[in-house]
Amino acid sequence: YEFATEYYSAFLKEVGTGIAEGRIHYREDFVDGLENAPEAFIGMLEGRNFGKLIVRVDA
Repeated sequence: YEFATEYYSAFLKEVGTGIAEGRIHYREDFVDGLENAPEAFIGMLEGRNFGKLIVRVDA
């Protein structure tokens, strides 16, 4: 934990810059509609998604 707090701000700066410059990429898996959330959750547990699983709902 001590190690993490010592380097956390430098990490955030470096990662933020890397994402902004396109050197660091991330993946997101979108599912539309709250009615599809249970199946998306099961799929996540079974490893069917990639990256961050996001359920989009209408406002």
